[in-house]
Amino acid sequence: MARSLLLGPMLRYVNETTASIWVETRADGVVGVHAAGRSWQSRTFAVHGHHYALVEVDQLAPGSVSPYTVEVDGVQVWPEPDSEYPESVIATRTPGRPPRIAYGSCRTSVPHDRAGNLTHGVDALRAFALAVADGTEARPDLLLFLGDQVYADSTTTEMQEFIKGRRDIHEDPGTELKDFEEYAHLYQLAWSDEANRWLLSTVPTAMIFDDHDIRDDWNASLDWKKKMEATSWWQKRIVAGLASYWVYQHLGNLSPEGRAQDPLWRRIRAHDAAGPLDLSETLDAFADRCDKVPNSYRWSYCRDFDDVRLLVVDSRVARDLTPSARGVLNEREAAWFDEHMQGGFRHYLVGTSLPFLLPVGLHHLEAWDEAISMGAWGRPAAWLGERLRQGLDLEHWAAFQNSFQSVARIATEVSDGARGPSPATVTFLSGDVHFSYLAEVERESGGRILQAVCSPVRNPLPRFLRWFSGAMSYGAATPLGAAFARSAKVPDLPFRWKTVKGPWFDNNLALLQTGPDGLTLTWHRGVVENGNEQRPRLEKVASVTVSATRDSISPS
Repeated sequence: MARSLLLGPMLRYVNETTASIWVETRADGVVGVHAAGRSWQSRTFAVHGHHYALVEVDQLAPGSVSPYTVEVDGVQVWPEPDSEYPESVIATRTPGRPPRIAYGSCRTSVPHDRAGNLTHGVDALRAFALAVADGTEARPDLLLFLGDQVYADSTTTEMQEFIKGRRDIHEDPGTELKDFEEYAHLYQLAWSDEANRWLLSTVPTAMIFDDHDIRDDWNASLDWKKKMEATSWWQKRIVAGLASYWVYQHLGNLSPEGRAQDPLWRRIRAHDAAGPLDLSETLDAFADRCDKVPNSYRWSYCRDFDDVRLLVVDSRVARDLTPSARGVLNEREAAWFDEHMQGGFRHYLVGTSLPFLLPVGLHHLEAWDEAISMGAWGRPAAWLGERLRQGLDLEHWAAFQNSFQSVARIATEVSDGARGPSPATVTFLSGDVHFSYLAEVERESGGRILQAVCSPVRNPLPRFLRWFSGAMSYGAATPLGAAFARSAKVPDLPFRWKTVKGPWFDNNLALLQTGPDGLTLTWHRGVVENGNEQRPRLEKVASVTVSATRDSISPS
């Protein structure tokens, strides 16, 4: 690896004529990108001793594929000498071409050897990267990471060795992350594998956090939040987690227009040619404010691909934990979602780390638990409900009935054509639950409402938890859960839905291809052959085609 380039390049936001390329360097410097006979530059900014740059590339030709190189202070650092991988390219969007999107969530960073594959399974992202590199899989238009890109609370042996080298691991927060320096190292472990690093340099990426990017059950309830705030280490953790997320993940999510409205980016641009900028204090204060005043900043974002709209929704910071107004989306965030779910698009894709439509049995369980935690069965049951919520991770959309009912209403209105021409599909793309499935709302008219889950990319459930997840989601759990929900006066379901494909528990990466007649979804895993742990083969696990008509979903 070139000594001056620590991480990246990562190809982030790309449209018809522009691209964003993100890097982490070892020292302050000027980063240059060269492509299509032109050059663009940006000076690094510093955060807690680490150096970053995002280079904005513009005036590219629509539908073009341009190999690019990266320099730091005039010295080429990418591509690396003698790399076995193809050239990194910037592929701008072709107007009118339906987007092809890969997505998934929950990826741990352990070595890609026999030991790592035995404990965590084969990395589906790495298998996909190798397939794209050798030409057996086409390069997608976007990689969408739906949470738990890093695990701050469940660290690997490699991460713990780093922690031990700088503090006493037996003192709080123990093996969990403490500060920005530890987050920076965790991202190094997550994104420095050669195959995945190449993939991230040549395929545009979009991201959103989930709980393990910060901590398990993050913002599950007001009780959970108060318990965290009473510790000696939480405040430093949440500030470091959100600050590092802004640098490593969120900045590249933004379009050039979106970045131009971001106060932190405006400060970086103002200093771009005026010497080094240390953003540490400003970024920490920003992260602290985001945690304390969730509606002070928006982490959600919207991307349009001609007649396809992708909404990526923050389901963690944006929560309102006030018992009287409890919701996944606070009032400001809910208004933003409502505003962007208007008619006029052929397909709506809603990226949310948490499945909007859980298996029905699990949905009833979470809705019941929220109700009793709020006092539906009295104070002793409320205490039990809170313990169950935190112990069993009962904090998905179903456990926030205000938001669930509101979003269900909006999705139905869009699908029925009440907000403009009826789309072919409204599809929720999610992860988190560590099993994959496809569910559909039962409807006789209007557009199709779907839930397509891909989880994990690399972090499989132990076999007992697979059984437990299945038992709590299907079979007798459905009528039993419904009875419990009714007894706690949970609102009636706004519609009925059922699982039409799955579940399966492999490490997976999903691919979605939209078209005028519907969409095609495939799930892929990595398979080791002949003991070659380093070069897993990409194998299709499941494939379905969802037509825009009321025809049944069929294998593709």
